[in-house]
Amino acid sequence: MSVLGASTSHILYPPLHQHHFLTNAKRCSFLSTDFGDHRRRELRIKAEAGFWPDLSRPASVEMESIDDSDQLDRILIHAQHLSQPILIDWMATWCRKCIYLKPKLEKLAADYVTKAKFYYVDVNKVPQSLVKRGNISKMPTIQLLIY
Repeated sequence: MSVLGASTSHILYPPLHQHHFLTNAKRCSFLSTDFGDHRRRELRIKAEAGFWPDLSRPASVEMESIDDSDQLDRILIHAQHLSQPILIDWMATWCRKCIYLKPKLEKLAADYVTKAKFYYVDVNKVPQSLVKRGNISKMPTIQLLIY
């Protein structure tokens, strides 16, 4: 049974009446009237946008790791060729702030999946020459490179 069918719109949006309820020890009221079809459709679209996740894009994107200087050079050349900004998170597995920050950046990467690339460098797993090249002294360090 399809609930979204046109013949079942009365199931989704019954005529609304005045309701009273208590919330957080305050008296609130909800007053509404029967809306036309256009208004119902508009409310349905707003409700879907607010309550249902946007499934057309991912909730988070796993950041790609950078393991050596050659890989960093290839990434920088590719980003410059595409004129695409890149974000590099210099982190360490022992750093609590880094561990907390990485999932937040992966969620942010999902918002900018077509506009920017997100990478991370684990400073304990790469040569120290790469860490010196990035001029990194504290973790976490985030570098945004715009071309």
